[in-house]
Amino acid sequence: MPSPSSMVRVLSTRTVRPPSPRPRERIPFTSWDAAFLSANYIQKGLLFHKPKDQAALSTTAHVVDHLAAALADTLAVYYPVAGRFATEQHKDDTGNVVGCSVHVDCDGQGVEVLHAVADGVSVADVVPPDADVPRDLVGSFFPLDDAVNYDAVDHPLFVVQVTDLADGVFVGFAYNHALSDGTAFWDFVNVWAATARTRLGLAPPPSVTPPVFKRWSADGGAAAPVVLPCADVSELIERIPPPPLRERMLHFSAESLAALKERARQDLLAAGDSVSAAALTRFQALSSLLWRCITRARRLSPEQETTCRVAINNRARLRPPLPQEYFGTTIYAIGTEPVRAPEMLERGHGWAAAAVGRAVAAHTDESIRTRVATWTAKPMVYTARFFDRTATMVGSSPRFDMYGCDFGWGRPVAARSGKGNKSDGKTSLYPGREGGDSIDAELTLTPEHMAALEEDEEFWAAVTPDAPVTNWKA
Repeated sequence: MPSPSSMVRVLSTRTVRPPSPRPRERIPFTSWDAAFLSANYIQKGLLFHKPKDQAALSTTAHVVDHLAAALADTLAVYYPVAGRFATEQHKDDTGNVVGCSVHVDCDGQGVEVLHAVADGVSVADVVPPDADVPRDLVGSFFPLDDAVNYDAVDHPLFVVQVTDLADGVFVGFAYNHALSDGTAFWDFVNVWAATARTRLGLAPPPSVTPPVFKRWSADGGAAAPVVLPCADVSELIERIPPPPLRERMLHFSAESLAALKERARQDLLAAGDSVSAAALTRFQALSSLLWRCITRARRLSPEQETTCRVAINNRARLRPPLPQEYFGTTIYAIGTEPVRAPEMLERGHGWAAAAVGRAVAAHTDESIRTRVATWTAKPMVYTARFFDRTATMVGSSPRFDMYGCDFGWGRPVAARSGKGNKSDGKTSLYPGREGGDSIDAELTLTPEHMAALEEDEEFWAAVTPDAPVTNWKA
């Protein structure tokens, strides 16, 4: 098979802007936004069968026109997505530069939509059952592959690549993670999809609760720009290529997750911890399985410590809480207490699940405000050196409505991601394609660690085998 870069050809590129101009606006960065400037763009994408029974979508070129028109309408509401980042130097009374701030410049500069074709590539090639994700192929479906969020001073905040396959369509999104987090991103994409259905006469106009663009501040007042300790923000940006990785998309049925949770509950009851047993969730049980089995696959030395880290949404934990519609980045990575690897494995499934639960419960309004104050006293951006090579990291969320994104010709048959923001031991959780309480887990490991995990009987006993792609219906 030819290399993916030679198989995917970009046929056209267009700029999509909001349908009518509005007054220029600046949205200042909070500590949460600024901390993500060195991270990659969010790269998520949806795989669809080709449209049928829709004359308006008879070719992929028509699909691209349809998506672009609906996107323009959506940008009228989500206008910051069509903006750019801008920086401003801050000086002291003597004229010396003391730092730099970043803001969203909302002036309707526009997003980009690409139309591409992948010659000879089928849906089955993209989602092979019970096999590694074909990273190079899937990665070729995403624009801005190496971009970091700071690059939005020159690049769009959102770029879409619509790739025509032999029997399907892949819609890949590159979205700036310093503009907002996954909660806001998927709300935006779902509104875009609903708007697209409306344009085809398949649904009434979506009822949209307006997104909240006003940035949070600790004192409840107007958010002041956060000042980073540099003369130019580019000084803080790192571009380190990731190590070679293997990637699997693993399915956990509702029944498998229920069994994992019950096993953890029984472990805790046997240990006399009825409080933790009563508070258990399926998320804790799955995180425990991932943490323990990845740690075992790494074969850490006896003195090495490990933690399980989890990306967590701050909205509902603040007092007063932020609304669901808050459109910005408001997530933290929280972690369990460090524990020596052999000790964690010996303590078992229930203990590890409860440890994740304690970390989540400790993430309160007080702890969030303490972290904001600590960051404000010493601002920084997240780079590769902040990631612990002995930790596991669980990100994204099965609560994101990925499969609700029907643009007018049916639900997606799969969700996949690009190469950005991945490392050894990183797992991103997705809603299961079958719905209900199922979860799909996208796991990346070095080849050595993945090979060891493939021999872990406990892990694979919990994984639900993939259904053949021919059984996946839109």
